[in-house]
Amino acid sequence: MLNFLAIDAGGTSTRAIFLDASGRCIGYGTSGGGNPVSRGIGPALDALIEASGKALSGTREVPSQVLVAMAGASLELPTNPYRTRFLTLGLTGNVMIESDLLAAFYSGTFHDDGLALIAGTGAVGARIAGGQLAEVADGTGWLLGDAGSGFWIGQEVARAVAAAIDGRGPATSLTDLVMADLEIDVDPLARAHGRLRTQQQLILKVYERSPIELSRFAPLVFIAKNDVVAQDIIERAATALAQTLQAVSPNSTAGEGPGSDYGDGHGTELPLVFGGSVLTKGGSVAAAVARMVVATDTVNTTKPVLVHDGAVGAAVLVLKRHGIEVDASVFTRIQESLAALRG
Repeated sequence: MLNFLAIDAGGTSTRAIFLDASGRCIGYGTSGGGNPVSRGIGPALDALIEASGKALSGTREVPSQVLVAMAGASLELPTNPYRTRFLTLGLTGNVMIESDLLAAFYSGTFHDDGLALIAGTGAVGARIAGGQLAEVADGTGWLLGDAGSGFWIGQEVARAVAAAIDGRGPATSLTDLVMADLEIDVDPLARAHGRLRTQQQLILKVYERSPIELSRFAPLVFIAKNDVVAQDIIERAATALAQTLQAVSPNSTAGEGPGSDYGDGHGTELPLVFGGSVLTKGGSVAAAVARMVVATDTVNTTKPVLVHDGAVGAAVLVLKRHGIEVDASVFTRIQESLAALRG
């Protein structure tokens, strides 16, 4: 009997699912980040094995095949080091590496055509055709893009606060929230060499961290619900994310190519999957993006399905890649049996 290990390997956490060919999830385990680009190949493999070991605990069954879903930059890595490590868990077959974008998409639908928009620390949009990534937009990192992402929002928050402190921008309740987060004492009058001491402390606190850590400020815009500055940031983030999604939609100029002859805004609705904390926890952003996509009539989509990770999708992928049909009943079985294991 075939059994599979399906792994959703993220930069900060890894989720492993042990399932059979019917889609019934038998075991589940988690560990730290399993992305070799951000963690290094050794620590990443350790995380994958740790999560998989937990998923296999309590059973004498061994995996026939392993599928690991991870970020795009890792897709070109050789699979031999992975297979060597998984042999220690009794692997009898091979290891496949797939895109975490596909895993996120298949966490929301079992259909093979559709659109995905993921906005966590970074932001990326994708069009899926025939179960493969047909087009990808953004996901270019904090220096080149990731517009509308947690980093992007966090940077906008920091900039708005810096401008508010020295009068270059409007006052905002985000200032108090950022000051509290960074443990900065606010003194509206104290200056040194002409600069407000509060501003100087903000500069020092922000620049002593890595740039990507600005994403820590992103949740603050959802706390400051009635703040005009915060609402403006949310709206601009939604606009940027909608543009990313439109860039990969079948009717966009960028979307002209193989597989772009479906979901033309007048035919069958395409599944639309949203993932990442900016969209799943920031409901106002997700709602605004969905509203903008509908308003442009760029593509005919279903109501967005929100997914919190790619665990279900990794399980769907491992079955599909081994020739097993995943229909509505199998998809539901994966969802329900995994939810029971997660508690």
